[in-house]
Amino acid sequence: MMWKLVCVFLTLQLGSWSVWAGADELDDQVKIEVLVKPEECSRKSKKGDLINAHYDGFLAKDGSQFYCSRSDKEGHPQWFVLGVGQVIKGLDIGMMDMCAGEKRKLTVPSALAFGQTGKGPVPPNTTVVFEVEVLSVSRGPRSMEAFGQIDLDKDRSLTKAEVKEYLKLEYEKGGKPRDEPFYEKILTDIFRKSDQDRDGQISAKEYNIYERDEL
Repeated sequence: MMWKLVCVFLTLQLGSWSVWAGADELDDQVKIEVLVKPEECSRKSKKGDLINAHYDGFLAKDGSQFYCSRSDKEGHPQWFVLGVGQVIKGLDIGMMDMCAGEKRKLTVPSALAFGQTGKGPVPPNTTVVFEVEVLSVSRGPRSMEAFGQIDLDKDRSLTKAEVKEYLKLEYEKGGKPRDEPFYEKILTDIFRKSDQDRDGQISAKEYNIYERDEL
């Protein structure tokens, strides 16, 4: 209930943005405003990192809300790999170089959001505004280096056990070990998005969908 009230408050608060954030006033750039910056930041997000975040979406023209992660899916924050197209391009761009605990306001033009077709309650050719809060940043299983480290038996495919072991080591290395349900939820999201043939493994071919030198 409290998070729903927060989201409603944000909807009212964001109504004032409509004057300056019209789609016709923006080019294909994401406007980034840092709202909260933690004093300590051991890792900044980059392409290929695994991100855990809340993000709430609003129409820039009138501040009306079309999405609130704090009320969707029982209020669980979202897991995704940054920079590989698992979220809209504007979020992939605007959430680079973020620290755990950081909050930003991102104004995203239509071309980097839902484009000429729109989606659900978002009309075509619409500039949107997201308020994002990053809860954790860890090296994701999309980096070339990470793939070699995860693939313990060097068979060019990743099993759930291999990915889980890698995630555990990463979190323990950062001094933040988690319980089993935490890792199981990450695994479910990763394999739902990556295991295209649903054989229980992420093959080299499936991994290569996102393979880039900079990952």
